[in-house]
Amino acid sequence: MEAVRHEPGLIHGGERKTDSLEKRNIVLYSAGKTISVLGTAMFQFALGLYVLQLTGSAMSFAVTLVLGIVPYIILHPVAGVLADRGSKKMIVVTMDFVSGGLLLAMYFVSIAYGLHLLLIYSVTLLLTVCSAFFGVALEAAKPNMVSDARLMRLNSISKVIDSISSIAGPMIGGLVFALWDIRAFILFNGVSFLFSGLMMLFIRFRLFCEDRPKEDAAGESIRFMREIKAGFRYVFTQNQLLQLFVVLISINFFLGFAITVPLPYIITTVLRLEAVEFGIIQGAFPVGMIVGALVVQRIIQSLPYGVLLRRLCWGLSVVMIFLGLPVLLQSLGAFTDASVFSMLCTGFYVVLMAGAGVIISLIDIPLFYYMQKEIPDEYRGRVLSISLSTGKIMLPVAMLASGFLLPLLPSYVLTAAGGALFLLATLRTSRNFDLPLGKSAAASTEA
Repeated sequence: MEAVRHEPGLIHGGERKTDSLEKRNIVLYSAGKTISVLGTAMFQFALGLYVLQLTGSAMSFAVTLVLGIVPYIILHPVAGVLADRGSKKMIVVTMDFVSGGLLLAMYFVSIAYGLHLLLIYSVTLLLTVCSAFFGVALEAAKPNMVSDARLMRLNSISKVIDSISSIAGPMIGGLVFALWDIRAFILFNGVSFLFSGLMMLFIRFRLFCEDRPKEDAAGESIRFMREIKAGFRYVFTQNQLLQLFVVLISINFFLGFAITVPLPYIITTVLRLEAVEFGIIQGAFPVGMIVGALVVQRIIQSLPYGVLLRRLCWGLSVVMIFLGLPVLLQSLGAFTDASVFSMLCTGFYVVLMAGAGVIISLIDIPLFYYMQKEIPDEYRGRVLSISLSTGKIMLPVAMLASGFLLPLLPSYVLTAAGGALFLLATLRTSRNFDLPLGKSAAASTEA
């Protein structure tokens, strides 16, 4: 028997209690994720500064970044299997508590023996492992925590939290690094993980879900390779889902190829803008994502999602192509006043990156909403983990390709080529691509 999906507006009897529990879930989720994500962003930035100060080596800093990415790629499929076959709440709460315990242990070990690179690398690796399991289980659990009517709102809140943390985390982390001893900051972040775990502990993870037994018999061991293969088979049997994956992979690849690597190179090496101007430009992207997350529900009601997706892909390709325009103007000698040119370039890139942030939110939030809502509970963790892993795999490949080509080609040629290729790749896929969202969903419901 399936649990009844309650609409948020009902206020009688059990519906009123369910609505209250649903709102409590949203508040606890928002508070817990804010504490965890903001604390992690601050910690990673401050720890990176500490490693650079300790060693003076860019390679040592790069190692800490790699340790924060590679485990995601390797462990996401395993995390997806556990999320599908085990208790999502237990995984989420346990990973928060384990992360807090690791940081507290790191604090006490550093007090006794000093804060050495081996300790930093080990804890960073283990925290990334915990984060991989935490993230997949929490994403897979969202449709069971809130009703369909509030699921996209929860995704929007999640995107806003991530974006604010990406802005505030480095700012606060840099300030804390300058004022506090790094060990005190490790202690603070460990306690913040424990608070996040307590918040997650009181969330009703199965408020909206199907009441059915697990397929595996009690005590039966999980065969990970078989379960992961089953997840891939499910993806390849769902044509709409497969098209969605192609769109996500294309976005991740071309963002890395045409924006992530070329933009810093253009700003700092070619145009030689100041560090403050570069920081302002970088901050415009998460600001745009916040704006996109706030307006996404209204936007998807205005036209079918297939049409919206095509327009968004066109807009993102224009952003990529236009990234090289100031370089072209500089090479043509269009501006003689360096200060005016610098100011115009900063404003131009702020607009472009804010626009890119809005577009990414308008693509990401509805697509993940669709996957969370349409994929059955027994497959959701694996399919979401596959999508996250493939995206993370494509990003470093694109960054390496872009880094290899930048010394060989003018930067404006690389960004223009990336934008054109992205447009061709995504528009071909999205031509017959429509999800039951917004206007499309309303039309199918009426039919």
